[in-house]
Amino acid sequence: MSAVRLISNHTLKLQPQRSSSQLFRRHASSSVAEGSFTARRGLYASLLLLSTGALAAYYFDSRAAIHRYVLTPVIRHILDAENGHKLAVRVLASGFAPRDTQSDDERLKVQLWEDELSNPIGLAAGFDKHGEAVDGLFNLGFSWVEIGSVTPKPQPGNARPRMFHLMDDTAVINRYGFPSDGHATVLARLRARFPIFYQEGSEPHASLRSNALLAVNLGKNKTSPVESADDFVSGIRAFGSYADVLVVNISSPNTPGLRALQSHALLEDLLGRVTHALDEIATSESNKSRRPKLVLKIAPDLDEAQVDDIAKAILQKSVDGVIVSNTTVRRPSTLTDANKAEAGGLSGPPLKPYSLATLRMLRARLPAAVPIIGCGGISSGADALEYAKAGATAVQIYTSFGYDGVGTCRRIKDELAEALSREGATWMETVQRASAELSLKPEDRSAHTSIAQLTKEAEELMRLVDELGERVGGADPSKDNSATESTGVLPVVSNGTERSDFVLFSMANARQWVILDRSDNAASPCIFATLAYEAIDQGAQVASSNSKGRTISGTLMYRRGQLLERIPRHAEASEKLYLDYKIKPTGDKDKKLIWAIA
Repeated sequence: MSAVRLISNHTLKLQPQRSSSQLFRRHASSSVAEGSFTARRGLYASLLLLSTGALAAYYFDSRAAIHRYVLTPVIRHILDAENGHKLAVRVLASGFAPRDTQSDDERLKVQLWEDELSNPIGLAAGFDKHGEAVDGLFNLGFSWVEIGSVTPKPQPGNARPRMFHLMDDTAVINRYGFPSDGHATVLARLRARFPIFYQEGSEPHASLRSNALLAVNLGKNKTSPVESADDFVSGIRAFGSYADVLVVNISSPNTPGLRALQSHALLEDLLGRVTHALDEIATSESNKSRRPKLVLKIAPDLDEAQVDDIAKAILQKSVDGVIVSNTTVRRPSTLTDANKAEAGGLSGPPLKPYSLATLRMLRARLPAAVPIIGCGGISSGADALEYAKAGATAVQIYTSFGYDGVGTCRRIKDELAEALSREGATWMETVQRASAELSLKPEDRSAHTSIAQLTKEAEELMRLVDELGERVGGADPSKDNSATESTGVLPVVSNGTERSDFVLFSMANARQWVILDRSDNAASPCIFATLAYEAIDQGAQVASSNSKGRTISGTLMYRRGQLLERIPRHAEASEKLYLDYKIKPTGDKDKKLIWAIA
């Protein structure tokens, strides 16, 4: 069979007729092609939907399983600990990182100083060392993001490798050694977050969020003298206008000699200089609206005597809060991972018992008005609640964030809200109950108001004054000074009101005076400094000082035996007193400070 086909130029062509089998095969082939296209189109659509869903889960749900069980383990498997850390920071800095879009439960609100934060979960220093991902981290739901440690000059830190996963223990050992881009570079990054026409101090929070705080952790350069406070003072001045909290880090185990600054003498001097620098910022014309809080970060490897010294220094220098704790150099017997032999600071669940023990010791030595931020081994809502019941006002995480990924903060908040709901309490109710029970209680003054008791205390101090001898009162040590005795108690007057917590004793032999601080007031150092400085203003001549630079001698003139109290900013008074006259407390008597001035 043939068929006639019309082609161009009106020409007819005879074409063979296709058989029925050929027609069937052609039709079948066409049907298969159409079906294949439809299947591919369905597959592509499904993949697109799945990709869109995965992207939405990645971006809008920080607690999605993809983060904890897929992305984080894969990164940990293909990259070493430090490179995985760097990748995480870069992703968070890129603006394409996941975020926590849920509102925090009302039970989680926390009052920290004058601020009400939406939750008590913060990120500890060490994750964002150079201030590269501040806003990406806040987007994960943290109420406190702490960058650093930041050193004045750039430094590379210790040699690699310097970070090790202890997978069997869900822990980390690091010996970074403060790698830092330096003050100038990090400060430029923080400034870049602010509007172009920003004036220093004009924003109520450096975090640029109403219910969150930005902290900068200050470190020392490895080449700086151990006893020097210059690096910390430089950090205060650099970041004071761009931080809500400034953290003095004297507890890293990876900078030689740094932990020595936790000793009482060095810490007292350090905090005196730092608080003075902070007060200068607070009173500057450009930053009158905001004074950053000063927080001290301490180690978990302290005994009771060391914690005593730290608590004294905190109260004397009016530090605003404490972070307990940094990493530990101890290696508990429970560790099983082979990396436990590496040198450095240990963090994660094995750190928690040490941090909690130190927190409890310090909580008992500080009044409830001084908040403690708990840090160490927190990986669940139950862990956070345990810290609250030990007296912590807020908590920080780090290692669990590295292990579990970007949803860790939201997961802990959800678990904590559920735990508080079961207990029928809020976070702040739990904190206040623990603080009332565990914190240092104000001393009952009623038993200390009688003249007889004050005179007895004065007699106990006579030996101290006698030992000062000629350097204190001009008495001739070759003569018999046995006639020295307390001749009475003169009042310390403030605004026309006699104070019972500060007592001025008159000593007969050489117009010697002893001021005894009988208060546990955190402001007592400022009153001491002011009293002594006021006395100098009224006629004292500095003649000599002892080997420790802690006493002065000369002739004092008092107006009717009274020191009129005039308190400027306490750090200014303390600093001026120390810089001009090298005056410090002579010692303590039953944990009461003593000044001896002639």
